[in-house]
Amino acid sequence: MRPRTLLAAALLLPALLAASLPARAGQPCEERPLAPHEVVLSMDLAQRTVQALEASGARVALVARAGQDLGKYGLRYSHMGIAVREHPAGRWTVVHALNDCGSAVSGLYNEGMGNFFLTDLVRHDAQLLIPGPQLQDRLAALLASRTPLRLHEPRYNMLSYVYSTRYQNSNQWVLETLAAGLAPAGRVETRQEAQAWLRSIGYQPPTIEIPAAVRLGARMFRANVAFDDHPFERRMAGQIDTVSTDAVLRMLRMVDPQVAVLQLQ
Repeated sequence: MRPRTLLAAALLLPALLAASLPARAGQPCEERPLAPHEVVLSMDLAQRTVQALEASGARVALVARAGQDLGKYGLRYSHMGIAVREHPAGRWTVVHALNDCGSAVSGLYNEGMGNFFLTDLVRHDAQLLIPGPQLQDRLAALLASRTPLRLHEPRYNMLSYVYSTRYQNSNQWVLETLAAGLAPAGRVETRQEAQAWLRSIGYQPPTIEIPAAVRLGARMFRANVAFDDHPFERRMAGQIDTVSTDAVLRMLRMVDPQVAVLQLQ
């Protein structure tokens, strides 16, 4: 396993600042150590993921894990990152935003595939989204620039609204980074520009239905959940337009007919 590294906002991607903050995304924050069999299962999943990526010939892929049970919302995977084959931090490094232990903030991290899966998973399976070669090349160049840092918003909200820059969830960072890779060169350098490009292609994520009682309980007892960035009428109707891993896949299928989807179970 390679240690997790935090991307310092004042530096380019190759200049990495070591960090040891406990961080979670798409799962509750607990200090419970993993049982030995969980470690074995997580590392086996990491190995199978790398083998699948190597066999695919990809340079860049999106990888999703199941850190939280979201089955009641029709979702299988909770958290996604961007895996880069040739990365300064090591082969098949995952770049992703992580919520810092249930707080209202997140950081942008580089992490080895073993560490990416070495967490409290509800299922030891994964999903890989492999874009077409042209988008892979553009994402590889993008991830070596400052743009991913500019697109990261540290104010974290697990259910952030897709078209607001007040907060950001982990999958929303992936979506907006993809927008920067898909838009014409130089068009997307900020979150506002990423969201404007998404609107221009008519993008709308799948809506999650969350009843009022659930929204109230989440807002009262969880620092990493807010609803004040959502349009009032839709929020009151329980219609939450947030960015899930399924939402990222929906956008990719809209714009990249070459995207391949692999399930590792």
